[in-house]
Amino acid sequence: MKSHLIPPLLAVIVATVLQSGFASHVAVGGVMPNFLLLVVVTIALATGSNEGASVGFAAGVVFDLLGTGPVGTMALVLTVVGYVAGLLHTAMFAEGWLLPLTVLSIAAFTSEVTYGVLLDLLGAELPFWRTLLTKMLPGAVYNTALALLVYPWLARFLRQDRPMKTFRRLA
Repeated sequence: MKSHLIPPLLAVIVATVLQSGFASHVAVGGVMPNFLLLVVVTIALATGSNEGASVGFAAGVVFDLLGTGPVGTMALVLTVVGYVAGLLHTAMFAEGWLLPLTVLSIAAFTSEVTYGVLLDLLGAELPFWRTLLTKMLPGAVYNTALALLVYPWLARFLRQDRPMKTFRRLA
């Protein structure tokens, strides 16, 4: 196995273990964190859109298999989120944290809402506006707060032996 594939693979494995065994214990008001989303977006920001989409698909399938919802919905959501976040790969810079946190925040909100809409379209019959206020928005805020803790460590772990290719700042 190529050595540059090991850190993302380990990150997804750890996120899967945390999602299946730990997330329900740190739920706040019935809202659980999505560790796989945080890993997908961080990998996408660190490596690019193709890797983000690939890891997003794999992590989404794992998420779907762990849950009770229809298989494929979170895979679709995380694939698109991973790809779009990866498009910003060249805009990342080593010492910045505001842009990655903003991307993670937008990705958390977008993935929550998109997942809810897909479940509704597939017949889950969720009260959308109530779910938006009680699950989706708090879930996005929770994942953003968790990203403050996770992103710096995970980004450093993913870039451990690979220097950043760009230091271009946004003007």
